[in-house]
Amino acid sequence: MQNTTIQEEWFSKGERYATEINEMVDFGEKNGWENWKGEEPEDKRSNLAESVFNLLKKANQNGDVENFRANFPPAHTPIIPLLENRSQSIEQLHFISGEKIVFMTGTSYEKRQAYLLDHGQVTQLDENIQAIGKSKQNDVFAIATPGKISLYKGWEGALINEFELNQTAELGITELIPFNDGSKVLLVTSFGIYLISQKEEKLIHPINEDDEEDWTPDIDMENATLSNDNSYIVVGDQSYDHRILDPEGNTLGSIGAQSSYPHFCLFTKDDSQLITNSCHFYNGITIGINSGQYEGADIEAYTESDDYTIIDEEMRVYAGTATKDYYILGDAYGYIKAFDKDGKQLWRHFFGSSISGMTLSDDEKTLWVAAHSGILHQLKLDKGRRDTHTIGNGNHYEEFRLLIWKDEPQIWKW
Repeated sequence: MQNTTIQEEWFSKGERYATEINEMVDFGEKNGWENWKGEEPEDKRSNLAESVFNLLKKANQNGDVENFRANFPPAHTPIIPLLENRSQSIEQLHFISGEKIVFMTGTSYEKRQAYLLDHGQVTQLDENIQAIGKSKQNDVFAIATPGKISLYKGWEGALINEFELNQTAELGITELIPFNDGSKVLLVTSFGIYLISQKEEKLIHPINEDDEEDWTPDIDMENATLSNDNSYIVVGDQSYDHRILDPEGNTLGSIGAQSSYPHFCLFTKDDSQLITNSCHFYNGITIGINSGQYEGADIEAYTESDDYTIIDEEMRVYAGTATKDYYILGDAYGYIKAFDKDGKQLWRHFFGSSISGMTLSDDEKTLWVAAHSGILHQLKLDKGRRDTHTIGNGNHYEEFRLLIWKDEPQIWKW
């Protein structure tokens, strides 16, 4: 097939698919999905994926990515066949400054690799890095290497604290959240959630309340967060409801799941609201409680109540961040969506594949979103759409996406 023919087919079919899917989702959201009587749009370009990928590689080698992007706006569905043995999770995204972030490939139970992304250029970091975390305020970075967590003031800044690990040394790290003053670290693993300080490695979730003999702290869907001012820790997992703790790990309140399993938690930027998500298969429910309720919170599971606000009733949330005005949440279906504190959906934008990580620049203009597809996206918020292939109703401009795939000779920019 001639390149021009491939280009024309890719472009025209992609444009038509984006238009149709946007119309269907708009209709479903406004009028209820049960009233949609049309066909489900189909993206029938998977036959082109291999050819387009080869042209993308050529464009990268020839320094012609901008031109390629204009002719072949990226899409997720057609390249699904390419993902089978190449995709990997991209996690632990943290903003550094300007156009610079750090991120990891691989999950907690895999060999990971850390990278720096700066103005579109990717640099591989020390292969001994097992996890990276960043404080909610004050730019404290935590770096885990075998048997040790080191805390720095700023990226590559002064070393301000170091913790030698004993009982947690061998645990794969799901998430690492240093306190704003560098005195402690919240260590999230599938073998329990710990508070690490100079004096101890304290298991704070789950807790063996009934002193069962054969009890273990092994958990699934482990998730936790710190409030921005570090006054509160929130923890949860598949088997235990979300709990609000004080900075020492003592329980202050609990929030029952409104869908099956506690899956994600996040505070607003000013800590005035806490949201918790619980999931069932690929869907879920997110609720919010206000700061006056954190201490003594007692939200019953599966119970309608005036004590919480329903933020969303669809998403299984995998990652999220908060701007000063709203939340941005990423779900199992590959959408990111923005919601205000009252649960009003402000916009949605589609990437594809389960969202695995997210970070936002301090000026709130640039958002980086990663997915289990092994793709990392750099998005300029509210800059206006780049092309007619954008799926979603947000007004955002994707600057590029990086295909960080296994067994490829390099990272491909699209």
